[in-house]
Amino acid sequence: MDGGIVDEHDPLTIRAVLVGIILGSLVNASNLYLGLKTGFTFGASMFGSIFGFGIIKLCSKTNLPIIGGSFGPQENSIVQAAATGAGGIAGIFVAGIPAMYQLHAQEGNPKDQFGAIITITLVCSFFGLFFVTPLRKFFIIQVARELKLLFPTATAVALTIKSMHAGASGARDALSKLKALSLAFSAALIQRVASYYAVGILYDWHVFTWIHIWSGYTSWAMNIESWGWWFEWTPAFIGSGILIGMNSALSLFGGAILAWAVIGPALVHYGECIGKPQTDDPKWEGYYSFASLSNLGHETPSPRYWLLWPGVMIMVCSSMAELFVQYKVIGYGGRVIWQKICAKINRFLVKRGKHSEYFSTRAAREVKASENLIEDPAPREQQVQMWKWLTGLIVTIAAGMVIFALQWGMNPGLTILACLLGFLFSFLAIQIGAVTDQTPLTAASKASQLVFGAATKNSGFSIKDAQRVNLVAGGLASGGADVAYSLTSDFRTGFLLGTPPIKQWYAQALGSVISIFLAPGMFILFTTAYPCILDMEAEHCAFAVPSVAAWAAVAQAVTDPDVSIPLKSGIFSIVMGVFSMCQVVFRHFYLVGEREKYREYLPNWGAIALSFVLPNPVFTTAAMFGAIVAWVWRKWKLKSFDLYGYAVAAGFIAGEGLGGVVGAVLQIAGVSGDVLGTTAGCPAGYC
Repeated sequence: MDGGIVDEHDPLTIRAVLVGIILGSLVNASNLYLGLKTGFTFGASMFGSIFGFGIIKLCSKTNLPIIGGSFGPQENSIVQAAATGAGGIAGIFVAGIPAMYQLHAQEGNPKDQFGAIITITLVCSFFGLFFVTPLRKFFIIQVARELKLLFPTATAVALTIKSMHAGASGARDALSKLKALSLAFSAALIQRVASYYAVGILYDWHVFTWIHIWSGYTSWAMNIESWGWWFEWTPAFIGSGILIGMNSALSLFGGAILAWAVIGPALVHYGECIGKPQTDDPKWEGYYSFASLSNLGHETPSPRYWLLWPGVMIMVCSSMAELFVQYKVIGYGGRVIWQKICAKINRFLVKRGKHSEYFSTRAAREVKASENLIEDPAPREQQVQMWKWLTGLIVTIAAGMVIFALQWGMNPGLTILACLLGFLFSFLAIQIGAVTDQTPLTAASKASQLVFGAATKNSGFSIKDAQRVNLVAGGLASGGADVAYSLTSDFRTGFLLGTPPIKQWYAQALGSVISIFLAPGMFILFTTAYPCILDMEAEHCAFAVPSVAAWAAVAQAVTDPDVSIPLKSGIFSIVMGVFSMCQVVFRHFYLVGEREKYREYLPNWGAIALSFVLPNPVFTTAAMFGAIVAWVWRKWKLKSFDLYGYAVAAGFIAGEGLGGVVGAVLQIAGVSGDVLGTTAGCPAGYC
């Protein structure tokens, strides 16, 4: 904590929580749109911290009770803590849950099953909230230095909050950031809503379609168009490119070229995969879809299904390798945790006049080990007491076993297995995400599906029941891990600002309560406006639902005997997985000391794998454009980028997401772009 920041008496205020919840709710709604469209969701911390500063700073100048009064950085961190809680848990609604409906593993429609959907959201949210609490001390304080856990985004949020509260100059910079964020947010919102009525002009630039039209429908350009090589003016992914940096963007784009310009066309050329014609109109001959995941096991697969498995394997292998190369530090952390447990047990026994040689010996070692640890700067009364999180965790798991058994047909043993996997994946996500700022949740979710595929095999489940259990259990494991990583990152921000952990925890919990109802509501809004989201056979849909399709494909592969992984895809997956692991080992053990400077030139295999899993290269192209803009901006005016860059990116992401929510409302009202707009510039009249 910076000595220049004054400790605030009670930063947990009504205004901070309310403003945080409102801003987090906007991000939650945005994430449903962005997740269904692209498979990506974004955090609410930066958006909440900057917008929250502007709103409460304005309110603080009044003399009104509750609203007025001084405003400091710790209260600002409470705003973003509440925003993080309210903006979370959208991930399960852009993956496993819609996949259940696509596979008809769950009959009916989400609107009629709102209560059941809320209960699964409740379990995922509070499971992550309660079990992440003790991880704060471990990851943020005890082993952060050894593991080099920087939490880049959380640290950037803390530094942004500090700068905004740094006197008169900080207030001026904060006002500039707020203006930039507001302008970017408004521009993205307006652009996204307007583009519904001229999507081929304002949003999707199908250059090869234009060439085909200008040639009198006689060109070869549609063969390129079919592989997804067009440019989309998506503010969200341009903003994402600004944030992720050039290495990750180049890796994404390079992976897209490898997948969708080299491997995919080669697979089709040699008959390993096929595409499906998009239209019977002879003018559009050569226009195919190579991303279908329907009718698996009954026809030659698409390139997307073939590429899915190398992508998943690379994610799993590279993520596991990142964890294993830290074996000494992980082992050290494990020993510290066990020594602390032994110390607590020993104190419990001593109080009751009993003695255990085993526990007393390890209690003494615990004191010795703690000399190398950083003490928690928060006084004991400002920490979350064990009985609070432990009681909540036990109640949540018990409620989960009942809910999942009665509503989703999953026995208590499988629920406990899902919780254990969620705990394991949380360690994985936090450790890797804190270093790279990219969580391996896609890999974790696929790994959980493979585990549950094995667990339900020969257990008397029908194929549809096994698929439902696979998707629900996988959603619990990965959803809990997602919440855990987000809240741990939030604790990092609070730690840097000296915010009492108990106050953050309360703000997170209040925000999570809102997300439990908001995320299912937004899911029902989008599936009502666009029923094609839940229809695997839909030929045209405004949402590509890449994560949903991937979850459904994996669920089919591990439960349906008619669906298998192509042999050559499996072999290629193993080779690429081993290669990605070798790079991790090479980087960690060889590129050290003077050679460490060369690490930045190594490709990001997690990003490459993501390009394999996505249905086309459109989003990677937009991210590459954003990264180039950021690179040029930094070179041109570094101070300007440092002041405005993150704010503009956050505004772009949230603005487009909210524009998607407006689009869903327009669709339900019958005044959307497909009714009143034009498809000029779109291939075969459809974008």
